[in-house]
Amino acid sequence: MSTGHPADAAQDWKHWHEQRTETVSAPYGPLSLTGTHWLADHPEGHLPGIPGHWADTPDAVVLTTGSDDGLAVDGAPFTGEVRLGADGGPVADARVALGGRRLVVIRREGLWAVRDFDPDAPARRAFRSVDATAYDERWAVPGRFTPYDEDRTVTVGNADGEERGLGLGGELSFRIGGVEHVLKVSVEADGSLWAVFADATSGISSYRFRFLRPAAPDADGRTTVDFNRALLPPCAFADHFICPFPPPGNTLPVDIAAGERNLRGRP
Repeated sequence: MSTGHPADAAQDWKHWHEQRTETVSAPYGPLSLTGTHWLADHPEGHLPGIPGHWADTPDAVVLTTGSDDGLAVDGAPFTGEVRLGADGGPVADARVALGGRRLVVIRREGLWAVRDFDPDAPARRAFRSVDATAYDERWAVPGRFTPYDEDRTVTVGNADGEERGLGLGGELSFRIGGVEHVLKVSVEADGSLWAVFADATSGISSYRFRFLRPAAPDADGRTTVDFNRALLPPCAFADHFICPFPPPGNTLPVDIAAGERNLRGRP
């Protein structure tokens, strides 16, 4: 069960939910993503609704701009040619801007793309709230992480219709209502865990799948599995995100009536 006083845990969850709402509705949060443009799909170098000429090379994206394009690079109006690597920081700090928009260069599985974040996106204007179930200590249970002997990769569908590899580092076991369940999880760089899961509410009273991010296990593999902090994936906020579907075995046969459930307010 969760540690600490239940009232404190409920207050912590309330603060977490408020911060989460602020994050997703921020000017460059996930609601502001209006497009992900793969350069391989645009060999002529022209991206929909984005000025300039964009060309991919093995190690960089080459952007060529003219004086009428209105693009800024590193905070200043830019004309000419510049080589761009993947943007690794906050969206607001992306190297290329078009007015208030931020054009974020990403690289996935050897392919380059440009994401267009617009604070005036219809989804952000329409946003009302994240529908989340109030904290219930029964959904915070002890878990035990068992790492694999070596990392594994499984192929799963993604929200954009493509199949990609999902790296897995072990299994997280826990009990709900006296019944043991197991989720296959990835291990993040800081040691924390990441699970993509579905349950009996998915696609009915909750989004079709959700994320769970338990803290790093201790030396004995112990951590807390807190479904109160189940997260909507980025693709719940904008269709242009690439989100992996749950791997085989990660659909729980129980109602996880906890955490973030749905998005209120989408155009």
